Amino acid sequence: MEREEEDSRILKSKFVLDHVGEVSVTLNSDGLSWIKVDSFIKNSVPKRDTAIEYSDTYAVEFIDWGLIHEPALGKAPGRLLGRASEMFRFKVHCVRRSKTQSSLWKTSIYTFGHKDSQTCHLWVARINFSLDMEAGRPKSLLVFVNPMSGKGNGCRTWDEVAPIFCLAQVQTKVLVTRRAGQAFDATSGISNRELSRYDGIVAVGGDGFFNEILNGLLLSRHKAPYPPSPNDFGQPVNKNDNNLVYLKETSVGTSEPIKSQTKNLRPEDDICDSVADREDNFHFPNDRFRLGLIPAGSTDAIVMCTTGARDPTTSALHIVLGKRISLDIAQIVRWKATFTSKEEISVRYAASFAGYGFYGDVITESERYRWMGPKRYDYAGTKVFLRHSLYEAEVTFVEDIKDENSSAGDRAKFLPKKSERVVCRVKCDVCNTKPVEMSEPPIRESHLHDLKWLRSRGKFISVGAAVISCRNEKAPDGLVADAHLSDGFLHLLLIKDCPRASYLWHLTQLARKGGHPLNFEFVEHHKTLAFTFKSIGKESVWNVDGELFSAHQLSAQVFRGLVSLFAAGPEV
Repeated sequence: MEREEEDSRILKSKFVLDHVGEVSVTLNSDGLSWIKVDSFIKNSVPKRDTAIEYSDTYAVEFIDWGLIHEPALGKAPGRLLGRASEMFRFKVHCVRRSKTQSSLWKTSIYTFGHKDSQTCHLWVARINFSLDMEAGRPKSLLVFVNPMSGKGNGCRTWDEVAPIFCLAQVQTKVLVTRRAGQAFDATSGISNRELSRYDGIVAVGGDGFFNEILNGLLLSRHKAPYPPSPNDFGQPVNKNDNNLVYLKETSVGTSEPIKSQTKNLRPEDDICDSVADREDNFHFPNDRFRLGLIPAGSTDAIVMCTTGARDPTTSALHIVLGKRISLDIAQIVRWKATFTSKEEISVRYAASFAGYGFYGDVITESERYRWMGPKRYDYAGTKVFLRHSLYEAEVTFVEDIKDENSSAGDRAKFLPKKSERVVCRVKCDVCNTKPVEMSEPPIRESHLHDLKWLRSRGKFISVGAAVISCRNEKAPDGLVADAHLSDGFLHLLLIKDCPRASYLWHLTQLARKGGHPLNFEFVEHHKTLAFTFKSIGKESVWNVDGELFSAHQLSAQVFRGLVSLFAAGPEV
């Protein structure tokens, strides 16, 4: 075997590929490709890939002298093993996509052998040079591990994927948390100068742990006006028999638009003082610095929506390959914690979901049964469902212009059918349209009065806002199947008073692949930029990305593509 051709761009050599045989390999600007030179027995070689793209390759290593195996002889289960020869070898580590689930990624290794060590070293150097030219791949990461996430497998999960980062030559500083809130304290307290040394932060845990890190980064660094508060709007003027107010032109003529009573948006002056060094050139959020999530939680909805698989190896490969997507983030502003408390502003950020009523009650109930692990959510959910609590509230929200001609009564027939859903995928056209500036809120003072606000008041089983589809193992299509990762919208879900059997059917539809959980008369679904909430009477608690948040008066707005993630989106 000898080198046949070499120039500055294309390299060709003959190698022995482990378990395949002698191949002629070509290296070009896209990756490696090869063809079989000879077969020992016709049709004895199983079909295998004949090319590796650099975009799917994360490491190459020289492994010195050792055995290279020829292909096995025959097709029978007891077929003879092929011959083995000793030679110098190098391994190419890349991604292999599952044949049954394309979003599930696994590691794959190709071992090439050659009698000449210099040839192997040359190819390793050329491949490494090409991998270094791949844009956006991280070189240094700060990793937070929650040992208590999910079933307490956080450390074990990191140990499983750490070799991938080592092979990809990604330096990692790993911090294992010892108490709740420690990751928040660390990320809020780290200086911008220190943060700039890393290409991103990786969370090994669940959605709540990711939320803790997200808030630690954003609360002290993200500057934007607050959304309007519930008190910025006048009192309801129209009521129907169900005590629901639809301030909107409809076919039954019971709606009127809300006019805002304020011109000024409230500044975030209570969280502007940061321990970070603001004189540094580093600012977060920014395009370069990304967040990563390796799933080890109870539901892992964020990683399901951003990679398509609840799999640590898949997430680790997305990270080392430098995948990038933008993610909408909701800013949740609490004006009052309870009816009797004084106004005291508190802010949270959410990457997946904020829910009140049923969703908050389930989290509250589940805290009593933490010893049960993830099964506590099923048990708590059953108890809360049987309780069938109702909460009176008033919700105002920015009308989606696309839904201008649909009323609450006939909303179901306007909802997309399964075949019409535009689901978020890799290279999504909806998410890849040019986003607004990352530092700008969706509602600016200059056009606040140009927006039409609607109001709904009544008794609700739950009030929820989905930032993303929130797919998980119990809801395979998510709460809102066609919600996108970076379209700049919240999906406001108002579940009104209904018989327990009807609500059970709604939950059953959520649990079904291809179900239609929004096609019920008691379900309001509004695609909106912002909303306000005010409880009346008995109060529940908010569930913000799996964390409890008490709020009597609350506002929320969405920021399009506020942060970047090490992910590519789910594949078809």
